Amino acid sequence: MAEMNQKFDFTIDQLGPCKVPSPIQLSRQHGDFKANYVKDSSFVRYKVNVFMENKDPDDPLDQTNLIQKAGPRENIYFNPAHVTAGICTCGGLCPGLNDVIRAIVRCLWYRYGVKKIRGFRFGFKGFFPEQGFDTVDLTPTVVDDIHKIGGSFLGTSRGGGDRVNDICDAIESLSINMLFIIGGDGTQRGALEVSQEAARRGLKVAIVGVPKTVDNDLLFLDRSFGFETAVQKAKEAVAAVHMEAHSQVNGIGLVKLMGRDSGFIAAATTLASHETNFCLIPEVPFDLDGPNGFLAHLEDRIRERHHAVIVVAEGAGQELLENLNQKDASGNKKLSDIGTFLRDKINDYFDVKGIHVNLKYIDPSYQIRSAVTTANDSILCERLGNNAVHAAMAGKTRCVVGLTHDKFVYLPMELITLKRNKIDPEGAFWRDALDATRQPILMVNNMQMALDNMKKRAAEDNKLAETRLKEFAEKKAKTAKEHE
Repeated sequence: MAEMNQKFDFTIDQLGPCKVPSPIQLSRQHGDFKANYVKDSSFVRYKVNVFMENKDPDDPLDQTNLIQKAGPRENIYFNPAHVTAGICTCGGLCPGLNDVIRAIVRCLWYRYGVKKIRGFRFGFKGFFPEQGFDTVDLTPTVVDDIHKIGGSFLGTSRGGGDRVNDICDAIESLSINMLFIIGGDGTQRGALEVSQEAARRGLKVAIVGVPKTVDNDLLFLDRSFGFETAVQKAKEAVAAVHMEAHSQVNGIGLVKLMGRDSGFIAAATTLASHETNFCLIPEVPFDLDGPNGFLAHLEDRIRERHHAVIVVAEGAGQELLENLNQKDASGNKKLSDIGTFLRDKINDYFDVKGIHVNLKYIDPSYQIRSAVTTANDSILCERLGNNAVHAAMAGKTRCVVGLTHDKFVYLPMELITLKRNKIDPEGAFWRDALDATRQPILMVNNMQMALDNMKKRAAEDNKLAETRLKEFAEKKAKTAKEHE
């Protein structure tokens, strides 16, 4: 997780004081073989890196540098007997959705004694009467085995998060006290607006997010659930295409993986597979043609070793393709298909050169998204679900639960949605990926133009983050003023 220069307010919003003794029997002291309660005064530092040659004098112990630890509190806000909880999954599929649902239900039921748990079907669409989807009553018996299958037990859909009033109407009519929303940055932006509208209506509803992005591109989080499973499944695809390439005369294996704006899956798969010769990601530009273009380097590899494996993230090289100027239901820019584009360009290039190649192309994206989790991802999902419940029962709202510096913490929704986390082209992770592939650092013909474009994109990302921070602060101030 790369640290940024801006200052952030990590304060977690609270519905009110916690006066109800928790039904979870834990300990206040060490040395009694019992797990301890977590206090609101327990934090994790945001800035953990130390540079001795350039000590940072502005390293305060306040809400700009302290992230609240997750976990069960000794006193909670809600009386469990009066709670009706809701759960929904939004956006695209991701390994681990069912594991998170299961964990939330079992923690609510067994640890807190909450017996009224509603599952909203097909994302935010499940809140809209005209869609005709009834809620599902969730119990441990219903969810006990759902972690053994992929997909979402509740179903999912994109969009709908902008229908804030309709969602709040459903929350109010069903007497929902706490809502767990499992989804990516677009979903969490919608959840934030829903929580703000609920506050304007005076509804005491805890809205807690479990951030979901298989691309692992959310700010401040070490790892999002489903990412490790995606890398494991992608590694299997690379192994298969490597075998194809290695078994042919001038064989070329091309694998397209997920990664709209961030190449974490592609780079991690490259490191895990040990068989990738070129890794193309959105953060690092490349030219197709010219003496230092990708195709020239691919030709060198084929002439030298007679086979090659290429991994490309779906968002890589978009500047080389036609801009579709379209968005999906989640508000994401629709991408042109870099996989088929590269497949055709590679075949055309070698055909013109009179060099025989045998190219095999694999896009395992949907197979990966629907996979059952690996053991480590399943553990992460279980702990995320449990800690989401602890947050809601303590009356925390407008927050998400995540893993930061290997600790489970609560983060304000607005912060993780500022912009996408990306690979640092000058960082250790990408350096190690380059060591694994032995590809050139930059496959471009005009170095200065490439650097200028990279700086321009970084400036645009930072400007977007600053704009969103300002908008969030204004909305928060407006809501506070309305309740004075």
